[in-house]
Amino acid sequence: MPVHVERNGPVWTVVLDRPSVRNAVDRSTAAALASAFREFDAAPEASVAVLWGAGGTFCAGADLHALDNLLDPDLSADAPMGPSRLTLSKPVIAAVEGYAVAGGLELALLCDLRIASETAVFGVFCRRWGVPLIDGGTVRLPRLIGQSRALDMILTGRPVDAEEALAFGLANRVVVAGQACKQAVALAQQIAAFPQACVTSDRRSLFEQWSLPMPEALRNEARLGDASLESDGRAGAARFVEGRKSEPRA
Repeated sequence: MPVHVERNGPVWTVVLDRPSVRNAVDRSTAAALASAFREFDAAPEASVAVLWGAGGTFCAGADLHALDNLLDPDLSADAPMGPSRLTLSKPVIAAVEGYAVAGGLELALLCDLRIASETAVFGVFCRRWGVPLIDGGTVRLPRLIGQSRALDMILTGRPVDAEEALAFGLANRVVVAGQACKQAVALAQQIAAFPQACVTSDRRSLFEQWSLPMPEALRNEARLGDASLESDGRAGAARFVEGRKSEPRA
C-alpha cells in the first residue's frame, strides 16, 4: 500500500510508502493520504499525527509521470497531493528525512511542526519543470517564514538544508540522521499527554486569528478559552491548588 497508518494510542503515524519513486504522489496515493488524515481527525482516540516518508525520503512531490491524472479543475475536491486543503482540528508533525521538495514541501507545510534530520533538504524543485505550487505552498510558506525568505525559495527553487531551515523557522528541530520519525513520535506523545481540549482550543485560536481583525481575534480567543476552561481548566486548577503534579490525559 502506498500509505499506511500505525496507531499507537493517541499518536498515529501516517507513512507515505513509495520509496521506489522517492515517495512521489500519484492520484491513488493522494486519495489515500487524504483518507488517512480524515480518519485521524474524526477518531476520538487520536490526538496527534506524525507524517513520515519511508525509505529515507520524506516526499519528492507529485509523480510527474502521472501529472495529467493529478490535475483537477474542481477546486472543491482534494488537492493534488491529497490532504493539503483540509482544515484539521488536531496537530500534525512532519518527520523529514531526505528530500521534502515541491509538493513534498507543501505536505510538510500542512503540518504544525517539522522535525528534520541532518539529511533533510527543502525546496521548490518544481520550479525547474514549470510546475506551480498548488497545494498551499504560496500561502503557508510566507505565513511560516515571512515573505522575503519565502520568495527566495519560491523564485530560485534552490535547496535549503536542515540548518538553514532551522534558522528560517521552517524546521522546528534538527536531529541526527535516521532519528526524525522517532523524535517526532516522542514529541507527539508529549503533546498528546496534555489535556486535549486546551491544546486544540489554543491551536484553533492561533489559526483563526489570521483572518480576523485584532478585536475579533481576541474575542474569539476568549470564547474558545472559556469552553476549554470548563472542560479542562477547572480540573487542572484544582490539581494545582491541591499541590498535585499535572496529570496526563487518561
